[in-house]
Amino acid sequence: MDQHIAEAIGRPDLIRLDDRLVCLRFETMKVVSALAAVRHLLDTGVVRRGDTLLDSSSGIYAYALALACHRHGMHCHVVGSTTVDRTLRTQLAVLGATLEQMEPCDDLKLDQKRRVERIHEILAAHPEYHWMRQYHDDIHYLGYRAVADRIREETGTDRLTVVGGVGSGASTGALTRYLRDASGDAPGNASGAASTGAAPTSAPSTCAAPADVELVGVQPYGSLTFGAQHTSDPEIIIAGIGSSIPFGNVSHELYDTLHWISFDAALSGAVDLLRRHAVFAGLSTGAAYLAARHEHDRDPERTVLFIAPDTGHRYTDTVYTRHREATPLAHLAPRDIADQTELALPWSRMPWNRTPTPPLAA
Repeated sequence: MDQHIAEAIGRPDLIRLDDRLVCLRFETMKVVSALAAVRHLLDTGVVRRGDTLLDSSSGIYAYALALACHRHGMHCHVVGSTTVDRTLRTQLAVLGATLEQMEPCDDLKLDQKRRVERIHEILAAHPEYHWMRQYHDDIHYLGYRAVADRIREETGTDRLTVVGGVGSGASTGALTRYLRDASGDAPGNASGAASTGAAPTSAPSTCAAPADVELVGVQPYGSLTFGAQHTSDPEIIIAGIGSSIPFGNVSHELYDTLHWISFDAALSGAVDLLRRHAVFAGLSTGAAYLAARHEHDRDPERTVLFIAPDTGHRYTDTVYTRHREATPLAHLAPRDIADQTELALPWSRMPWNRTPTPPLAA
């Protein structure tokens, strides 16, 4: 039996949508990483019950951190994006979290920069606060080990392709590290996830077959992470899966392929996912679903699993009320490109081939 609602919320569903097309559906995905990170900090004595945990968020990490703090008796202070909606503001207030929300801003790149600047101001005034650094501290990888174990048990790792929004890098990076490691005890990234001290979930095996796991990352136009900062989407940069600043938790060398997907194309994917499979999920899920269908069509012998990090409720007005505008997916296909100079809306696809971090994203 769960001891707190956060544990139930963080447990994903695995849904087979079609032959070899699987949806890993979360109610709120980042609860997985926030819970494990806070528990690890407490277990190692970095923080104590009653301390204040601080971070910046565009939405779902704010809720996840507030739940983790509620679960473990901590205070929570969030510097939130201009995109944080009234429902989430109300939830955070009732949970006892403090939210500082950025003033309305048309440029989400500027919004992100302002949030980081505000974090540093708060730390200068309150050095006793612990900055969770969801974008840079690889303790946020830890919670995905159990999820990877479940995927391994139910789908296997023979010819498996994982598709998901890149964002902070924790979810796709952690799942892929754990899935590619036959023992289930994946090594850390450059900052040392293995040094976090968490125990492996299974004993190393010397006879296990090597995992055939490919990773496909989904990005919005304008995101710095994989070199698309020179492009722009007239609608919006999809909050949560892109970045205007370097993220330390993104391990570029894990990714095999990248898809850049516009707001309009992601909207079409989200609407089709609800209409065809009754899965009500967010905008980044629509983008991942679109990429996953394409990868599945390219190689039908591979099992393609895509990540749905949250539900569609906060996208009702901005996405789902516009369902009549959705382009049929049969009319959408990516432009295959060789490098970022060829990027073009609404959808581009490029081999990444596990290339190391580009200079601007380091």
